[in-house]
Amino acid sequence: MSGNIQSTVSLTITEKNGAVRTRKLNMITKSYDDGTIKRMVKFLDPADVRGTAMLIIDNKNSQDDMWIYLPALKRTRRIVSTEKGKSFMSSEFSNADMSSGTNTDFRIRHMPESGKAGSWVIESIPVSNDKADEYGFSRKITYLEMGTLKTRKIDFYNFEDELFKTIEIVATQPIAGKEGYVMTDMFAKNHLNGRSSRVKFDEVNTSATIPDNTFIADNLSR
Repeated sequence: MSGNIQSTVSLTITEKNGAVRTRKLNMITKSYDDGTIKRMVKFLDPADVRGTAMLIIDNKNSQDDMWIYLPALKRTRRIVSTEKGKSFMSSEFSNADMSSGTNTDFRIRHMPESGKAGSWVIESIPVSNDKADEYGFSRKITYLEMGTLKTRKIDFYNFEDELFKTIEIVATQPIAGKEGYVMTDMFAKNHLNGRSSRVKFDEVNTSATIPDNTFIADNLSR
């Protein structure tokens, strides 16, 4: 089901010592019937990131396309696949966490505990070492509510098979007049370095009118 979402978002980054940085951004998302999701992110505050912008084309059955505009350099560049596992704006979220990923990049199976305690528990392992390097993890375990199929949390394991990061879905909001929902509060905890990050949608408009030509790389600098 297609749908449009316009939102103001806060990204809070908390260091192990308790120091906190907050970033404000606008996010525009448009979903299409073929499963494609297009997302434009523009940073508003603080001054050192103001004007930075990202365009993400989340393709259902092929590689995602990502671009970033850096105002200091006054240029837009494509984010290559090897950067998927890198940090999203110095947070504990990665660039890959900003899209849903392509199922063909993973071998997917139910874990033995899947279907118990009200949860489906799904393991996803990258199909090759190159894909694992791209995403920055050796496997992930996704916990879904059985009735709604909403994601509750995702555990990520590094190349030593240590649990290094968990993303929890704290809150969701239904899309007005549509099937599905938008994740409005996500918390990422890095178990190895003690840092955490939170993405919280402060204002969400799920009935916005968004033209298709919004999602072109040339618009990132505007």
